[in-house]
Amino acid sequence: MPDKPSPTATIAVPGPDQLGEGPVWDDRSGELVWVDISSRLIHHWNPLTGESRSLATRGDVGAVVLCEDGAIVAAIECELWRVDDEEKWTLQAAVEPKPGVRFNDCRADPRGRLWAGTLQRDRQNGVAALYRLDPGGELTLVLPDRTISNGIGWSPDERTMYYIDSTTQRVVSYAYDLDTGDLGEQAIFAEIDPSDGLPDGLTVDAEGGVWVCLFSGAKVRRYLPDGTVQQEIALPLTNPTCPGFGGADLRTLYITTARHRLTEDQLAREPNAGAVLQLHVGVAGLPPYRFAG
Repeated sequence: MPDKPSPTATIAVPGPDQLGEGPVWDDRSGELVWVDISSRLIHHWNPLTGESRSLATRGDVGAVVLCEDGAIVAAIECELWRVDDEEKWTLQAAVEPKPGVRFNDCRADPRGRLWAGTLQRDRQNGVAALYRLDPGGELTLVLPDRTISNGIGWSPDERTMYYIDSTTQRVVSYAYDLDTGDLGEQAIFAEIDPSDGLPDGLTVDAEGGVWVCLFSGAKVRRYLPDGTVQQEIALPLTNPTCPGFGGADLRTLYITTARHRLTEDQLAREPNAGAVLQLHVGVAGLPPYRFAG
């Protein structure tokens, strides 16, 4: 029997974002929420109505996380800010500023903790880290000596956490204690050849598949829970940054992209660079987790 043809990506939101990242589905409002890091914008878009709005931030905004009470947490430079429905800003936590360092990918875990990674803009090794913010608690350093903290996600049984430090060209997994938020044994989940692109954001589907965007590689991969590549989908844009499931049935895979690091010739060939793509991949995502703080 011939292989099932790969789905074709289409443009959901033209953008263009300079450095789109971190799509998260708000199942209460029916909106996709994501950021344009270097344009310092938080975007909201309703796929049913086509309505969109954007919130400006005072610094590069690495990610946004939904909260249980309807607010959001925005990771801006070296600070985590809570933004409520009336756009009141409250500082939640911060790390010591270092040259070139800012927050990047952030995610809530199934118990409402917030995981927040930093990166070093010039890819200086060992300067960044991964932190955990417990509801009502302080920011805890969990993994020091990182370079570009990126994709974070959990298996459907909530016993495994996946994490990417992009310049290692690896996706790693950790045994996860859901009761405490502690990381256990680390394993290499997937190795990615540099010629295939830089591993960037990830998301996990309801069957345990791990989807990873390959920045500069123009593709997204689905890994089975044992780490083998089950599917690779070519994309029309060179720089996919992060996948995220959305839609009422969580069966649409949205992918943010970037114009960042493209040459003038590449931009001329890719006028849609920086758009949000959408794919129907035949599997549903997991419901969004929210920060309980």
